[in-house]
Amino acid sequence: MPREDGKRNFALRQDGTETSIFSGNTPRQAALKAARRLDPADSADAANPTEIRLREKGTEKVHIYEGWAWQDEAPDDAPDWMPGTITQANVEKQGILHLDDR
Repeated sequence: MPREDGKRNFALRQDGTETSIFSGNTPRQAALKAARRLDPADSADAANPTEIRLREKGTEKVHIYEGWAWQDEAPDDAPDWMPGTITQANVEKQGILHLDDR
């Protein structure tokens, strides 16, 4: 069930356990947040895709993505508090898995 602001919660599944919760309006938005926590590569071309599985809370759906992260220079108009290098991420949906009744 969505929250009042429309965001949904997604649990990151690793080795059968749910380790973190990410929220977003869409599963992709939550997957991008999870991908930014991956070990970043030096460039987008050198990044290795990693499988990300997110279970939508309150459902039996597991959204499966391949995600990767890389370091990039901050934009020229970045605020003063932003560091010189930032982590960017991208994800690609692989499918949806429906869990059996627990």
